Amino acid sequence: MTKRQFRRRVRLIALNVAFLLLCLVTLVPVLYALSLSFSGRGAALSGSLSFWPKDFTLDNYRAIMFDEPFFLWLKNSLVLSAGTIALAMVCAVPAAYAASRWRFPGRRGMLRVLLVLNAFPQVLSLFALFRVLRLTGLLNSHAGLVVIYAGSMCVFGIWNMKGYFDTIPVEIEEASRIDGANDAQMICRIVLPLAKPAIIVTCVMVLITVWNEYLFATTFLLDSKTYSLAGGLYQLQSNDYSRNWSTFTAASMLASVPLLLIFFKIQKYMVSGLTAGGVKG
Repeated sequence: MTKRQFRRRVRLIALNVAFLLLCLVTLVPVLYALSLSFSGRGAALSGSLSFWPKDFTLDNYRAIMFDEPFFLWLKNSLVLSAGTIALAMVCAVPAAYAASRWRFPGRRGMLRVLLVLNAFPQVLSLFALFRVLRLTGLLNSHAGLVVIYAGSMCVFGIWNMKGYFDTIPVEIEEASRIDGANDAQMICRIVLPLAKPAIIVTCVMVLITVWNEYLFATTFLLDSKTYSLAGGLYQLQSNDYSRNWSTFTAASMLASVPLLLIFFKIQKYMVSGLTAGGVKG
C-alpha cells in the first residue's frame, strides 16, 4: 500500500466514524423516547437517563390503541396526506415540466416570486386563512386543510422536480417525436417514467410535511372527530394524560411507524431523486 492510498483509507475511516457518531447522537432522543414508551407512568420524572425501560410494560400502547381514538386520528392523517399529495402533484408536475422546458417571458421571475412567498412563516397567514376557511364553509373540514397544504407544498414540488426535469436530455423527447409520438404519449411514456425518482421523493416529502404539521391542524380542525395525529397528540398531552409522558411517547412511536415503513420501501429512490433535483436551478 502506497502512502497516498494509506492516507486516503485513513480519511475514509475517519469520515465513517464521524458519520456513525453523528447518527448515534441523533438517535439518542429517539432511543430514550422508545425506552420511555415501554416504561411505567413515573419513568419520565426520574432523575436518571436510561435507555432501558424501567418496569417494562405494554400498557401504554394498549391505552393508546384501545382507550383513545388513535386509529381515527391515523385515518384522518391518511386522508389529509393522500388528498394533499394528489392535489399538489397534479399541479406541480405539469408546472415543473413547463418551467423546465418552456422559455416564456417572466419564467424566472415567477419561480422566484413563488419561492419568496413560500419562505414566509406560516403563522403570518394563520388569521387570514382562518377567515377565508370560515367564509367559504371549509373550516373544520379536511378539504379546506388539503387546499392549504397543497398550495404550500406545490411550490416545493415545482422547484424540486424542475431541477430533475432539467437533467433529462431534450434529445430523448425529440427522438420520440421523430418516431411519431405526440406530446401526451411522450410525457406519459418517456418523461414521467424517467422522472419517477423525483416524483416519488417529492410525494414522500409532502407526506412527511403533512404528517407532522401541527400549527394548521390544531387551528383549523376544531372537532375531535376531524383531528389528525398532530391534533390528537396535542389533545392527548393537554388533557387526561398531560403528565403521563410514557403514554404520549408510545403514541408518538406509533405515529412514526407508517413513515418509517414508507421510507424503507422507497429509500432506493431517495438519493437519486434528491441529488439529481439539485443539479440545475
